[in-house]
Amino acid sequence: MLLGITVCALATFGPVGEYAPVLFWVRALQVLLLLFVTPLLLASARPVAWVCSRSMPVGQIVDRALSSRAMRVALSPLTTSAAMLATPWLLYLTPWYVASMTGPLAALTRVWLVLVGFGYFYTRLQVDPVPRRFSPLLSIGISVVESLADGLLGIVLWLGPLIAVDYYAALQRDWGPSLRTDQSIGAGILWILGDVLSIPFVAALMRQLGTDERRKAKRADAELDQVSGDGASTLWWENDPALRDRFSR
Repeated sequence: MLLGITVCALATFGPVGEYAPVLFWVRALQVLLLLFVTPLLLASARPVAWVCSRSMPVGQIVDRALSSRAMRVALSPLTTSAAMLATPWLLYLTPWYVASMTGPLAALTRVWLVLVGFGYFYTRLQVDPVPRRFSPLLSIGISVVESLADGLLGIVLWLGPLIAVDYYAALQRDWGPSLRTDQSIGAGILWILGDVLSIPFVAALMRQLGTDERRKAKRADAELDQVSGDGASTLWWENDPALRDRFSR
């Protein structure tokens, strides 16, 4: 959890936070750190379980909140994935981008990015208590869709028109890359670096899938052993009345 807080602080108050309103590619890096890296690190630290373990009343409150219909909808894979997919598109392709550079909306946007990312990874990793558990296979499928959406946004920013031309021109920056090169680098950060950073997350999902499959196999074996123990036979066809009558003659 400390690592996630550190990344968030660096993206907000460090050099990244200082140059994010000036360079497109630094802003893209900041968005990636706040929307992806920080929430992934925070969710991996199991903060909900940690908070619940510190106080029994708090744990009971969290349990009741997670079992509510509102939380089941808000923290469903559909809701959190839709928010994760839509946020970058809305940020870059609407006036929200320029408005979020400075002032109170800048701070609110940073908070929103972390919250959206945390909800996304919290429901996907499922290492904490969640309103509803689902197969890791669904989570892997969501990752594929999310990767395609990020790639498409990267292509749009790379080959499409320049974003916030008037804003960046008003800065009168006479150093660094041109506006086109700056935006192309930012598009690559969102697309390529985003996919690279997602590799550990996908690997964790694959391990969860393997664990889930082994758990199901053990459960199935236990049920078969129970059936065999309750009956007198150990042959599978002897548990079927029709087949037992046919082959027992």
